[in-house]
Amino acid sequence: MSGVAAQRLRSPQELYAQWERSHWSAHEVDLSRDGADWAALDDGERELLYWVLSSLMVAEERISTQFCGLVLAQDDEEEGSFLSTQLVDEVRHMQFYARYRDQVIADPAAIGEHVARAREVLGAPFRRIFDEALVDAHDRLRRSPGDREAKVDFVTTYHMVIEGTLGLTASHFLLDFLGRRGVLPGFVEGYGLIAADEQRHIAYGTEFLRRAVAERPELGDVVRQRIADLLPAVAEAVSPPGNGAWDLLGVEDGELARFGLDALTRRLKLVGVALR
Repeated sequence: MSGVAAQRLRSPQELYAQWERSHWSAHEVDLSRDGADWAALDDGERELLYWVLSSLMVAEERISTQFCGLVLAQDDEEEGSFLSTQLVDEVRHMQFYARYRDQVIADPAAIGEHVARAREVLGAPFRRIFDEALVDAHDRLRRSPGDREAKVDFVTTYHMVIEGTLGLTASHFLLDFLGRRGVLPGFVEGYGLIAADEQRHIAYGTEFLRRAVAERPELGDVVRQRIADLLPAVAEAVSPPGNGAWDLLGVEDGELARFGLDALTRRLKLVGVALR
């Protein structure tokens, strides 16, 4: 059973309690071996991993700054408590990626500068998702925290598309690649902890949408429309640049997009929404 499926019936209060039992520190993950491993990678491997790390750096900055509206839209104190933990998680993830660039890639800078450098290697599909769709959905929810449609739209964008499709697809294939290569153990540990946090977040989003659609079935159309709007950008955003990237990952062209779509379809089945 997948992590999300195992947690799909957990309430925000139960997810909050799980968060309390799952603390870790972005500044205590051991990176002592990663510097030598990074230097020993060939140019193609470094280019691929730098692109992935840049994507993660910018993604965490975006989602940590485009989240407060959901906390303000809480239905009750239990939900608000859990959502506050998610904001803390996203900031911790951003701290880990910035620390990794400082200590392993030998690219010391303030977090804002790291984000600016990372943006230089990212393309239009990434901006469509994080700078347009996410920002627009957050602004709408922040202006109208009591609007159920706006909340469903934001949770679909954030938890279903960004974390549940982009994030989990990236972690699945990248951790598999690094595990086969036996390199960057500090990154593998930190990224694994981040992936566990995100499973908890996705479990919240899945259960919230399930309840929302059960209460108002017409909200299923909001979920479908947002996903239909973003799927083309998602398919491009999970495709690494360079002709040799697929061979390095050990996958075929399009395999990442298919994996992400399959995972999204299974999650939407739990929500009670079928893609048309």
